[in-house]
Amino acid sequence: MRSVFSESVKVSQLGNGGPPGQGASGWRAVTRVLRSCSAAGSALGHTVADLANVFLPSDCRICGGPLLALGPVGVCEECVAQVGASTDQDLLCTRCGDALGMESARFSAAMGVTECTLCRLAPPEFSRAVAAGNYDNEMREMLHLLKFAGRRSVAEHVLGGRLAAAILKLRGQAGNDLLVVPVPLFAARERARGYNQARLLAQAALQRLRRTAPAWQLTLCDGLLLRVKDTRALYRLGPSERRRSLRDAFQLAAAPAAARTGRQLLLGREVLLGREVLLIDDILTTGATARACARVLLRAGAAKVWVATAARSQPDAAPAAQPQQDEVALWTASARTRVLEPDIGTRIAF
Repeated sequence: MRSVFSESVKVSQLGNGGPPGQGASGWRAVTRVLRSCSAAGSALGHTVADLANVFLPSDCRICGGPLLALGPVGVCEECVAQVGASTDQDLLCTRCGDALGMESARFSAAMGVTECTLCRLAPPEFSRAVAAGNYDNEMREMLHLLKFAGRRSVAEHVLGGRLAAAILKLRGQAGNDLLVVPVPLFAARERARGYNQARLLAQAALQRLRRTAPAWQLTLCDGLLLRVKDTRALYRLGPSERRRSLRDAFQLAAAPAAARTGRQLLLGREVLLGREVLLIDDILTTGATARACARVLLRAGAAKVWVATAARSQPDAAPAAQPQQDEVALWTASARTRVLEPDIGTRIAF
């Protein structure tokens, strides 16, 4: 049944069902007020917002069409079906997941090379990165809803299943016993948002994988890795600036200063020592964050680090600029699609 709160339904059809003298627009205003509670960042605010999404749905947040069924995400079934559907027809680098250009594809076919030039010149610390889809269209909008509009249900009902399917690509390469580590947010940033989207994605994906691949031992190890440096607005930075911003941004969790005995840090290393790690994040753009996290984990004793993200930002079709001598095998700003995201403080209107 078509939702009576959709803009696609004429006000005259509602009669006096809405607030006096306001019709459908009045109900949409009530809905926006309820959903805006999530901006406060409290658990109660997010609960109110989720309830508003279920009982007072409006138009699809992606295409603007009417919602034909109630749902916790606020996105129509057609748009949900398209999330992650756009894939590159080119060959993908078996290391970072970048789409190989035409010349690289020809070279790969002739020489039997499966990695992109950048990964061959400066291999990333992680063994392989996989993604559920390209960072475009419906996937981009879904991630914006998850990260900036308080729609935590996007992880559970949409992106978790896509991410689980991407993780299954690692089956046969990765070990049978993996520690799953979400990329952490800076503490103040997580408090402002109310949650860590990487943790929500990891939890949703593991819930699916426990049903589809029960023999695979995947253990969520949240809190093992900490972000100790506030690296805001990375999407505005080029590759070199990202690397500088992420320098010393992550570290292995240690005991609190009031109870620092050295033993708790040792326990953390003992859990990690010789184990393979699956690093989970929302978007992989230049790979700088994944490299920084993998470097810390490997230095702490991890055997290998694998990376899985909901989305992968692919390079532009234009040829990459020639790297400078000290920038060999590093992404250039013109060779990488910028991830355009609203600032965390910007409220998305409903």
